[in-house]
Amino acid sequence: MLKIFFGTMPEAIYNTSMYFDNVYLDKWITDPFAQKIIKAIDKGEVLSASAIKSKALGVIPVTGLSGGVKTLLLIRNEPQKIFNASTCGDNCARWILEIAKECKQDVVINLYHIMDFGSKPFELEILNNHKIIHSMEELVEPAGFFIKEGMIT
Repeated sequence: MLKIFFGTMPEAIYNTSMYFDNVYLDKWITDPFAQKIIKAIDKGEVLSASAIKSKALGVIPVTGLSGGVKTLLLIRNEPQKIFNASTCGDNCARWILEIAKECKQDVVINLYHIMDFGSKPFELEILNNHKIIHSMEELVEPAGFFIKEGMIT
């Protein structure tokens, strides 16, 4: 199940891009699921474990992937860790839900904004209050509260 903590979470890895650049493994990039993510989010084609063909940028190194793609790959490959998913745009939301659904353990992410998970039903837990959420309508109010509360304290 996807679990979200809104606001400051000391144990979360905040700078996901820098972390990814220093820990990723080649197999993370050549994995078929990762290739789908790279194509969908960055419009890139994996040429090898170290090269991505981007329509906008040409051939780039893996470290040139977007922060969103890097964060998704971290969530998928290191589900025991907590990552700042506010580095992801809303275009990553469906992938976060899919990764959490596939994972054999709970996936915990940290957010500093209200991510748009779309209009279809989903299930996640807000760790700040342990409330189970099934829609954006249910998510907006408590998420906004915890984000605002985090800014004040």
